[in-house]
Amino acid sequence: MEKMKYYMVGWLALFAALFAFSSCGDNNEERCKVLKVYNWADYIDEDVLREFPAWYKEQTGEDVRIIYQVFDINEIMLTKIERGHEDFDVVCPSEYIIERMMKKKLLKPINRNFGKTPDYLGNLSPYIQGQLNKMSLPGMRTTDYVAAYMWGTTGLLYNVKEVKRKDVESWYCLWNPKFRNRILMKDSYRDAFGTAVIFAHAAELEAGKVTVEDLMNDNSREAVDLAEKYLKEMKPNIAGWETDFGKEIMTKGKAWINLTWSGDAVWAMEEAEAIGVQLDYVVPKEGSNIWYDGWVIPKYARNEKAASYFINYLCRPDIALRNMDATGYVCAVATPEIFEAKVDDGIEQVSDLSYFFGEGMGADSVHINPVQYPDRKVVERCAMIRDFGSDTEYVLEMWSHVKGDNLNSSLVVFIFAVFGALFVWTICRRYKAYQHKKNRHRRCKRR
Repeated sequence: MEKMKYYMVGWLALFAALFAFSSCGDNNEERCKVLKVYNWADYIDEDVLREFPAWYKEQTGEDVRIIYQVFDINEIMLTKIERGHEDFDVVCPSEYIIERMMKKKLLKPINRNFGKTPDYLGNLSPYIQGQLNKMSLPGMRTTDYVAAYMWGTTGLLYNVKEVKRKDVESWYCLWNPKFRNRILMKDSYRDAFGTAVIFAHAAELEAGKVTVEDLMNDNSREAVDLAEKYLKEMKPNIAGWETDFGKEIMTKGKAWINLTWSGDAVWAMEEAEAIGVQLDYVVPKEGSNIWYDGWVIPKYARNEKAASYFINYLCRPDIALRNMDATGYVCAVATPEIFEAKVDDGIEQVSDLSYFFGEGMGADSVHINPVQYPDRKVVERCAMIRDFGSDTEYVLEMWSHVKGDNLNSSLVVFIFAVFGALFVWTICRRYKAYQHKKNRHRRCKRR
């Protein structure tokens, strides 16, 4: 009887092991019911995330649990996938990283067989789809691998009280000595490079001899060296290099100009208004970068079905509106629902958004937030910066020279003052310790 009991336990253990292996293919049961999402911080409505599992269950009859992680640098995300083989199911890189991932065969196509669920990917703006398809490779159309998420421009956020609009309508303001130590610069080598080469060729751009797209995607040694020269000339004006905190400093009036992204500008303008600081945003006349972030399924994803449904879910107009309200950025969804929700007759400026929404909605003359939705004329003087490819290392080397070389004199004095104070403090501390030890020794001898 005892022997039979041992046999039963053994068979039960074997069946449990077989069930665990068979239920998910190559790992445990739990991973089949997990969706691993990797996204930028503050880049989605948290309630949208919480509600997805219930929607997915309703559409497929299957359970899913979200594991959500954030990153702040495209290259860190890419390294985790390319070298670490991280099994994220869906991630949100920028356009140049999407292009790099396609070149390295690190993406899976989005499965648009959604059964009874509508295919919401058709809601994406044809304009943005066309821009992304410029990165297509032979046999690989970009939009088969990516669903555009948010997009926007790079421009200048400025303090209306301290800076006149005419001063920031040209990139020259970043080199203007009257704004010395009042400028915050994005710690982004791509945006810095693009800004420098555009300003360096301002005359040729005005004469129509070159285009913004050609300039920002010229990664020749001559172009990179020229960008380095101009950025070093700009450096004495820079109060700080920032990745995310610039918008908060601007709301407090501690800086006057910030090279930033349109979505961050929207957030900062709203926050500043609440405390009596007036900020505005402009894309300089010479032109700038227009960027796109999108959702992709990496090569090592292990829940492709849930990933495809998640991407589809984010393209629903109501979900897109909620994500826009939460982040300040503009979704690539271009449906009548979005158009109606975003039209605001209280805005004086009239913009042509027919390039984004199409010709049938009356979007060629519409009152809409010009920071979120740039007018056709603004878009026409902007361009997407492509992947630098093999020249990336040389551009990064240039950026390290700009960030590390030619410290201005005030900064040098400050550094020496800090080290001098530390040296004096250390000597004083050691002298006091010596005196204390000496006095203690004398007391011991008296005893």
